[in-house]
Amino acid sequence: MCNGPASVTVTGDTVGIVTEQAKRVFRVGETWGRRSQRLVFDGRFRSGVDRVVKPVGDLLQRTGVAPDHLTGFGLAVSLPAAWAIATGRLGLGLGLLICSAVPDLLDGAVAKASGRASVRGAFFDSVADRVTDSLILGGFAWYLADHDGPRTALLPMAILGAAMLVSYERAKAESLGFSAKGGLMERAERVVVLCAALAFGVVMIPLLWLMMALTVVTAVQRFARVWAQANKSGHGPPPATRTIFVRRAGYGRTGEPLTVTTRWRAWREANGWVPRSARYAEGTSRGGGTARWQERRQARLARRPDPAGEDFEAPPVAPTRRRPDPRRP
Repeated sequence: MCNGPASVTVTGDTVGIVTEQAKRVFRVGETWGRRSQRLVFDGRFRSGVDRVVKPVGDLLQRTGVAPDHLTGFGLAVSLPAAWAIATGRLGLGLGLLICSAVPDLLDGAVAKASGRASVRGAFFDSVADRVTDSLILGGFAWYLADHDGPRTALLPMAILGAAMLVSYERAKAESLGFSAKGGLMERAERVVVLCAALAFGVVMIPLLWLMMALTVVTAVQRFARVWAQANKSGHGPPPATRTIFVRRAGYGRTGEPLTVTTRWRAWREANGWVPRSARYAEGTSRGGGTARWQERRQARLARRPDPAGEDFEAPPVAPTRRRPDPRRP
C-alpha cells in the first residue's frame, strides 16, 4: 500500500507508446486485409469474370440495353425471389436469386462497353444492391421464423446489419479519399453463400452463422485498413501532452501524515479563504469584535472623498469600554 504522494505524468512519449501499439495492431489488420483479398471474389476471380462478361456486355450494348435497365431488372426480380424464399419455395427462390444477381454482374460490363458509365449509374447500382440484400435476407428471416422460431429469424437480420456496416465503411472511406475495398465476405461472396444455403437447406443455419462471422470480420478489416491509411497520410489526431498530478488526501509533499487542522487550513486557503489574522490589524477572537468594527469604520471614512477638495480626516472614535462583570469579585 502506498502511503506517500503520487504523481502521474501523461506526456507525448506515453501517448506515443500507446499510439505505436495501436499502429502495430492496425498494421496487422491491414496486412491481413491485403492477404484476404487473394481469397475473395474481387481478389482472385474478378479479372477472369470480367474477361467472360465483356463479350456479353458488348452484345447487350448492340441491342440497345442500357445499364440502368439491367440494374432495375435485377431489383425487380428480387421481389419474387424474397417471396419464394419466405413461403418455403427454396428451389424457386434459388433460381430467382440467380436471375437477380446476373443482371447486377452485367450492368457494369454494359456501361463500359457503351461508354455510359456515370456517377448516377453507380449510385443507382449501389442503392439497388442494398435494397436487394434487404429483401432477400428479409425472406430468409420470414422462412426461419415459420420453421425454426422467432429467435432464429434474428440471424438474417444481424447479417443484414453487418452487411450494411461493411457497405457504409466503404462509402464513408471513399468520400474521405481512402480505399476500403476487400474483405472476406463482400457482396459477391454473400450471394454465393445464400445460394448454397437455398440449395442445401439442411445446412442453411450453419451457413448463415458462417456468413455472419465472416461479415463481421470484413467490417473489422475495412476499419483497420482505413485507420492505417489515415495515420499514414497524417490525418490522425495530434499527440496530447499534459501533466496530471494526483495527490492523496492527508499527506504532505514529504509523505508525512498531516493533522486535521492543517488539512482544513490548507483547504480553506486553496479555496480563497483569508485567515482572520490577515484581515484585521487589531482584534482577537475574544472581545475583539468592537475593535475590528472600529477599524473597518475608520477605513471607510478614510476612503470617503472631501466635497471641498481638501484633505479629509476622519473624526476619532472613542473606544468602547467593556462593562464589568458583576459576578467577578
